[in-house]
Amino acid sequence: MDFSLDEEQQAVAELAGRILDEQEDRERAWAELAKANLLGLCLPEDVGGSGYGFVEACLLFEQAGRTVAPVPLVPTLVTAMAVAEWGTPQQRQEWLPGVAAGGVVLTADPAGSRANVPWANLAAAIVLVSDDSVRIADTAELTLTRQDTTSGEPQFMVQDLGAGGRMGGAQAAEWIRQRWTVALCAVQVGTCDRAMRMTAEYVAGRHQFDRPIGSFQAVGQRLADAYIDVEAMRLTMWQAAWRLAHGLPSDEEVAIAKYWASDGGQRVCAAAQHLHGGIGVALDYPLHRHTLLAKQIELTLGSGTPQLVALGEML
Repeated sequence: MDFSLDEEQQAVAELAGRILDEQEDRERAWAELAKANLLGLCLPEDVGGSGYGFVEACLLFEQAGRTVAPVPLVPTLVTAMAVAEWGTPQQRQEWLPGVAAGGVVLTADPAGSRANVPWANLAAAIVLVSDDSVRIADTAELTLTRQDTTSGEPQFMVQDLGAGGRMGGAQAAEWIRQRWTVALCAVQVGTCDRAMRMTAEYVAGRHQFDRPIGSFQAVGQRLADAYIDVEAMRLTMWQAAWRLAHGLPSDEEVAIAKYWASDGGQRVCAAAQHLHGGIGVALDYPLHRHTLLAKQIELTLGSGTPQLVALGEML
């Protein structure tokens, strides 16, 4: 299967990466993404979007991970795509034009626990997910309690007061969970790829015994293993994203991508920190932010062993 990007997709990824690299302020970055028509990239044209699909959304998510951008890209776009797919005409017109214009942030609780809902303090609406139903509620009708997170991303416990409109059933709930999972895998690919390349630059310039430490066999082998992990994460993520975008059965592919993002991501960041010799944990060194984001995604997706057990049951 060929996962090569066409010219339009490459342009989308480059534009998003440039904006997120240049704009460290959340509000300014969000405004620039909206100005470039990237927030509506994967929404239908009748609500102000560009009509692209989930694969193109994952290009944005990967760039958000690469830059560790403090923007609510995953919750807003995945939730907006869910509203576009499963919402009523009234819900679509109420929320989606604002998302495309950059004036509305959306979020959801795909795990159904309502314990760690990201960016709920900025969200105009929250999609509440359970095993057999999906509802959308205005945040003004909910009680939010701030939670501590590994990366500092604002997450909230949500107390549902019973308001909101029905948006779909069990099929919609699974639709959201799968796309949210693969979106996190895409972010993990971006942040781990950047951590690996940052480490390669460091070991090429760090000298010991009058030689770059990158020339030492053990260092080269460790980075080679990290490269293999990143590419495995990338390929399994794209396979899952492509099948989801084309409406194909994707349970096994999502589970495989989830496993690699969690288990491989942990190995890549551990290797990056090890090869930096301790400097990577400094709060003012860029690697620190990538490690925290990768660890948060690993903990969100879950450890590798239960995922392998679940995948084994599927097979």
